[in-house]
Order: sequence, then structure tokens, then C-alpha cells
Amino acid sequence: MSQSSEHFLTAKNLWKRAQGLKGSSNVTITGKDLDIATVFAVSQGGCQPFLTEDEPTCARIHESVKQLNDYLQKGHTVYGVTTGFGGSADSRTKEVHKLQTSLLQLTQSGVILSSDQVVNDGVSEHRSELTSMPMSWVRAAMLVRCNATARGHSAVTMNVLQAILRLLRHDIVPMVPLKGSVSASGDLMPLAFIAGAIEGNPDIKVCQRQGESLKILSAEAALAQHQIPKMNFGPKEALGLVNGTASSAGLAAIVMYEAHHVATLSQAFTAMAVEAMLGNSESFHPFISEARPHPGQIEVSRNILAMLQGSYLAKGIRNSKDYAPEGLFQDRYALRSTPQWIGPQLEDLLSANQQITVELNSSADNPIVDADAQEVYYGANFQAAAVTSAMEKTRLALQMLGKLFFAQSTELIDANLNNGLPANLCADNPSLSFTMKGVDINMAAYMSELGFLANPVSNHVQSAEMGNQSINSLALLSSRMTTKAVELVSLMGATCLYVGCQALDLRVMQIEYLDELYSTLQNDMGSFFASSLESKGIESYKVQLRKHLTSCWRASSRLDDAERFNAVADGAVLSLLHVLKDSDHVLSESGALSLLPPWRSNVESKAASIYKATFHRFCAKQTTEQYLGVGSQALYRMVRRELAVPFHQGLGEHPGSEDTVIYGENVRPRKIIGNWIATIYESILDGRMNHALYGAPLDVGNGVHAANGNGVHRFKTKQRKQLW
Repeated sequence: MSQSSEHFLTAKNLWKRAQGLKGSSNVTITGKDLDIATVFAVSQGGCQPFLTEDEPTCARIHESVKQLNDYLQKGHTVYGVTTGFGGSADSRTKEVHKLQTSLLQLTQSGVILSSDQVVNDGVSEHRSELTSMPMSWVRAAMLVRCNATARGHSAVTMNVLQAILRLLRHDIVPMVPLKGSVSASGDLMPLAFIAGAIEGNPDIKVCQRQGESLKILSAEAALAQHQIPKMNFGPKEALGLVNGTASSAGLAAIVMYEAHHVATLSQAFTAMAVEAMLGNSESFHPFISEARPHPGQIEVSRNILAMLQGSYLAKGIRNSKDYAPEGLFQDRYALRSTPQWIGPQLEDLLSANQQITVELNSSADNPIVDADAQEVYYGANFQAAAVTSAMEKTRLALQMLGKLFFAQSTELIDANLNNGLPANLCADNPSLSFTMKGVDINMAAYMSELGFLANPVSNHVQSAEMGNQSINSLALLSSRMTTKAVELVSLMGATCLYVGCQALDLRVMQIEYLDELYSTLQNDMGSFFASSLESKGIESYKVQLRKHLTSCWRASSRLDDAERFNAVADGAVLSLLHVLKDSDHVLSESGALSLLPPWRSNVESKAASIYKATFHRFCAKQTTEQYLGVGSQALYRMVRRELAVPFHQGLGEHPGSEDTVIYGENVRPRKIIGNWIATIYESILDGRMNHALYGAPLDVGNGVHAANGNGVHRFKTKQRKQLW
């Protein structure tokens, strides 16, 4: 794997791995090769996890239990087995089995309201969130804890591991309190509820999915229903379950899986925004990143350039470098500096990915048993600061990606910035239609909330448990906040996709309209000016007319249609006057001047009639796909075809406006804008959007992004369409 393509391939491979495990696939727990994709797949339900039958692994598990028993038989004191816990470790006992029960009693202190321990629709009338964790988080924790104890350092018997895995296979998930862990001596409280479930505690509830329905019952009843024996914990077995980082690490794995895909989406949407803005692909030229060779920056440039391949809209892909220097000579920062902006975030995500992967395959409890050396060691592997470090980096990276989404969507919506697209991206008259204005406000709200979430959690540590836990990682809290962040950035990404597809449609409709209008007027020139202009003069006027039609149409983007047609007609007259002033090819200047009023009337009439026909035809069937690069084409196809989110035609889209025509080949529903965005958001959350992100025929990571090898295609062949 080349360093300059590492993130994309990491994200893609995670997705492919999770896809391969989707459904009822078997997962083998070995203690050493658990990955983020597997944790994610198991967290979603359906996977069947089994403990390995590998003899050395099973022997290590047995030996750790034997070594602890040998240690006790020799009369040694063992923390948490013959002593109290934490700041109470100065107490001693010989009641080793009762002590494990005592540990569960003190740690099963988290709060779940009785109203949350019944099946409901997830809607709370008074509270912002439920008091119990989502089932996916608990499944992840169960899997990670089994993998950690399977390493053979925890003195936990195979029977206990099998009991947890059996619950997962039956899709029996303990209800675990959402709050109350400082992730110092591990995630004590959350893991204690998992331990209580396999113990058959009648006061601990579990969720069991039966087909499409969800049932909540006591752990005792669930075990009895499936004839699963209750666990009676031996020395250190309860401690070996609760004294670990599985809850924070399991949730962090889910977050990392989703954060990688958001980072890929940010690059794909950048390519889409470049095309919608008729931006310049040269911003992503390899030479620029080679001159400042940060691996992340190099990768982002390569990725976006690959996604732009085939585009008829981005400058420098199909047209030559010597494009007309009109408007901004270079794109604004939200497009031009994306490699420098996204690149460091990819590097941080890869670092966080490595930290979490190591944590998933670590022995994270205390004490730990070294059966080979016949020793028991005391330390603090349960201190989950590595998870906190990964989550703080990830959350800040997500904030940076969200800021980019915000800046790019603002630029696309604002008529002052979007290179001639209609104000608020409305398809009809902007005096009555403000299509994306509310979306722009939403994005500001999302960004503000995301900025708040980006604040570090680690600087809010409070001393706990008699001063023993004077420093604690708050890893689970950091993972929870990062979950909020990744969901919020996913919402921003969904909103951007809605905005981007609308912008692309309007851009292509504009191109096709101006192309047809110019072609028609070009044909009209012969009959209008044959007697007053020589052929060279007419050719000169054609050049001027093309320029003025385009500039007048774009400059009038805030006006209603009738005013825009009037502006286009004025532009046509102005361009003719320029020709008459500077041309030596006038046969009859007075004759040409006398044609100005009828010519202006003709232009205005044709501008109106052609626009109406173009608008109706385009609304009925968008032709946008054929103009797009491979990356944008894949996203556009997902939104417009697979998700059936339509081109927004204007005020007539509002539900209840049945008297207004919606043009199209098929009858489709009218929905509020938020519900169309929700459709896209759901596809990101459930992973369907990843098919577009990773299924496109991209050359990402292969080092071949151009026909001439320099990163930018320079096609000499005639373009299919004249772009404006």
C-alpha cells in the first residue's frame, strides 16, 4: 500500500470487510486479530461470534486460570481476589467467590429509568435521550471484552467467554446505562451489567430481537428461555470482565468505521463542488503536493483528481489549460485548499485507527497473569487514555471536515459566490422561491453544534473513588461525544449532497439552455444581418454574442425569468454595438442600426421560448450525469436514481401545491426539503452511500490518474458540448 493512498484503501477495505460479514457470517475470536470492521459488523447484529478452537489459544486461557489458582494456593495476596478494590485495597478476605459478587454489586450502580426498560418507539416526551446505551454499542463491548480475555492474561475461564458469545449469537443484549463511567479502572459500570446478564441477575434487563420485534425481559428469564446456564464467577472472573476498556474501545471502533467514510465523502463532495462551480482541477495537480509532501495532502489531491476524471465541467480535465480568464482566476479556499485542509485529518484518522486496532487486541485489566513466567503483575492497562487520544483526534478531524462542508455549501447557495447559479439554487423565480435558504441556516446550526462538540473531553477529568482514580481517561465519554460528532457531520454531508446535486442540475440546465439559445440566434443572424454585415462581421458578432449571453445570464441570477430574458436581449444589442463600433466589415451601418429593435425583440422572444422548452425538458429528464466525472457521477446516480431524490423544481414542490405542474416522466411525491435530505442521511447512516463512494471506477491509490501521467488530462479531441 503506497503511503499516498493509505486512507482511501483503509476506508474501502473496512467497508468491504464489513460487507462480507453482513448477515449471519461467523466470526472467530482469537484474542489477536480483531479489527474495526469486524467490531462494526457484529455491533449491527446478525454475525455469529465463536471462540477459536486453536489449541495454543485455549491452552493460554486455561493456564491463566491455573496460574492464578496456584498463586492463591501458595498463600499470595492478589489484588481484587483477596483484597478490596481501588482505594479499599487495604482490606483482605478469603471469601474469593463472594468478593466477585461484591464487585458486581458496587459497580452495578448506573441508572436506567424504568420507562426506558420497556419496548417503545424511541420517542421520549420529556427527555433528550434514553438512559440506556444503543444495542449496537453493547454488542461491540461484549465482543471486544471476549477478545481481550481470550488473550489468556485475565484468569477468566472459557465457560465465561462462551456465555457472553452465546448471548451474542442469540441476539440477547444487556441493557447498559449510558452514563456513569470515567473509563479509569476500565469501563467498570457498563461491563458490570454485561457480567450481570450472564450471571442471570433477575434485576438486570436484556433486549432480545425476535424477527422484526424487540422484547425486553430479565436476564434470568432470557437465560432460562434459551437454556443457557447461569455463571457463578470464580476468583477474579468478575474483575476480569469489568476491569477493561471494552465499552469505550468498542464504541470507538464503531466511530472510526463511520468517520473514515465521512472523510472519503468530504473528498468526493469536493469534486462535486468543483464541477458545480466550474472550478479548476489544477488545484489538485501532483506537483503542488510534491512540493509540500505531506502524505495526507498528496492523497487528497490524488483522490479528488481521480474523482474528477471524465468531467466536462471542471477546468483542466477535458479542456486545455488556456481557458478564458474570466471571473475569479483561481477558486476560493473552500475548493482550492482542500488537499491542505483534509490531508492532515486523514493522517490523524489513520493514527487513531492504529490506536483503536491495538486496543481491540490488548489485555486491558489488572492484575494480568503471565502463565509462562508463573507471575501475576499489577499495573494500569485499564487506563483508556489511548482510546481518548484517538477519539479526541477523530472528533477534531470531524469538526474540520464539517467546516469544509459548511463553507462549500455556503459557496454553492450564495449567488454572490456560486459563479452564476441562481440565488438559493432555486429553479424558478427567486422573488418567490428560496429553495436552499433554510438549508443554509440549518448548516450554520449544525456547524455551531459541531464546534462545541470538538472541545476536548480529557480536560474535564475529576478525581474519583477515594482519590485512587485521581486521573481517569473519560474514554467512553469521549467516544460518546465523537459519536454525536460523526452523526452530525454525516447530516452535514447529506445536506451537501442535496445541495450539490441541485447545483449540478442547474449548471447543466444553464449550459444546455445557453448552448441552444446561442445556436438558434446564430442561425437567425444570416437572415437579419446579411444585408448590413459582411460574413467576417457576422463571425465577429457571433464571438461577442456568445460572451455577452453568458455574462448577462449569470449576472442576472437574482432576477425573475422575464427580467433575465430582458437582460439577455440587452446584452445581445450591446454586443452588436461593440461589433459595429470596431468592425471594418459593415455594409450598411444605418441598416444594421435599424435592425436593433427587431433583433432585440427576437432575442428576447427566443430567450423566453427556448428557456421554457429547456426547463420542461430538463425537469422531465435530467441529462446531468453525462457531464460529470466518475466520482460525482456515482454520488449523483445514488441520490437521483437509487434514492429517488429529485431535482427540486421550485415552489410547486411544496406539498399541497397540487395545482402546480411537476414536470417528469413518472408521478412522484411532493415532500418538504428536510425529508428529501433525511432520505440521503439515512443512506449514509446505514451504509448504502458507501456503494457510491467505493464502487465507482476510480484509480485512487494506483498512481494512474491521467492519460499523460501528470495528473491532469489534456484532451485534444473536440468536446461534445460547448461549455460556458
